[in-house]
Amino acid sequence: MAELTLDVARKILDAALAKAVEKKLKPLVITVLDTRGCVKASAAQDGTSLMRGEIAHGKAYGALAMGMGSRALFQRAQEQAYFISSVNTLAQGRMVPVPGGVLIQQGSVLLGAVGVSGDTSDNDEICAIAGIEAAGLKANAG
Repeated sequence: MAELTLDVARKILDAALAKAVEKKLKPLVITVLDTRGCVKASAAQDGTSLMRGEIAHGKAYGALAMGMGSRALFQRAQEQAYFISSVNTLAQGRMVPVPGGVLIQQGSVLLGAVGVSGDTSDNDEICAIAGIEAAGLKANAG
């Protein structure tokens, strides 16, 4: 059975941070969760604002909880606002359904999710995908 190791989580984290530096983005928080929803790695760049850690975690958590990237959750929230709101109530408000939460897969096997927050949602997602792909894994944003 495939598992998200700490070494792989760190590679994802480091590559996502490197992409943020390369693109000269605002300071980010990056959180990597395993399939249980447990934090494997998390880091905040200097200068991040107060809630960025919770938002990054919520993007990854929502992706895991619903089995789809947070971009797909965002689209679903626009189409079925009551459904996503109800699910988020069941999740005790822990889901953040905007882009930046990306599932980590090895082939078709789910390993976890990455959540990124700090810049635009699109840029957050770009960094998450870059981190996952740099670790030789498949990013599922949608």
